[in-house]
Amino acid sequence: MNAHTNLKGAADAPFYLAQGDECALFEAASANNLPILLKGPTGCGKTRFVSHMAARLGRPLYTVACHDDLSAADLIGRYLLKGGETVWVDGPLTRAVREGAICYLDEVVEARKDVTVVLHPLTDDRRILPIDRTGEELEAAPGFMLVASYNPGYQNILKTLKPSTRQRFLAVEFDFPTPDVEIEVVARESGLAPERVKPLVRLAGKLRALKGQDLEEGVSTRLIVYAASLIAQGMSIDRAVEAAMIEPLTDDADVKRGLLDLVAAIFG
Repeated sequence: MNAHTNLKGAADAPFYLAQGDECALFEAASANNLPILLKGPTGCGKTRFVSHMAARLGRPLYTVACHDDLSAADLIGRYLLKGGETVWVDGPLTRAVREGAICYLDEVVEARKDVTVVLHPLTDDRRILPIDRTGEELEAAPGFMLVASYNPGYQNILKTLKPSTRQRFLAVEFDFPTPDVEIEVVARESGLAPERVKPLVRLAGKLRALKGQDLEEGVSTRLIVYAASLIAQGMSIDRAVEAAMIEPLTDDADVKRGLLDLVAAIFG
């Protein structure tokens, strides 16, 4: 589990370039105590968006990277031995509920099924978190907000959100930015000039078109930023692209050769 808190002012908010009305929707959800579900491919900016909005709203943020072994106890808390005595230690969800913070569950479908059961009473008008081990029934403090994300294109039949869970959330669909927006984002994040970022974004578009054919996943905006950052530090374009945009996508030697041919066609 990876949990952290983040509290910044709007001026220090992580850079995020809106593509639609997602910021206004998030603010409205927050004002009305509504949970929100972010749907979209890996690396398209969902986590950055949540960090940006938490800072913009001046709210503490607990982020949890969900995985196969993440259980409800990891989120709620457990008894631990400290100095020879047994003490209760709150998990990140419980801390967020007590403090009126934002709790962000990244890739929530990866977590064990008992996690969604815990979320249900927090995502309706009760806004409560029962803690069976302590006998507490916590009512969410003002300002508490539950945000979850997942990648619909990466699900299999065993890892999907039940309709009864999805219908407890507002939902926003994310996708990779348009080329003009992505060029601006990558240039801002990497320090590489926009005209030098442009072919990287064009290559990313070609790679994304191969998803479901030669590739399981398209290249993320994050990886384009990595490539651009390496180039900005003086690395050759070929080596930076190979390390950041080709090798992370596949281990298949034949597929890699084909992708490198695509790189050569774009960069010459």
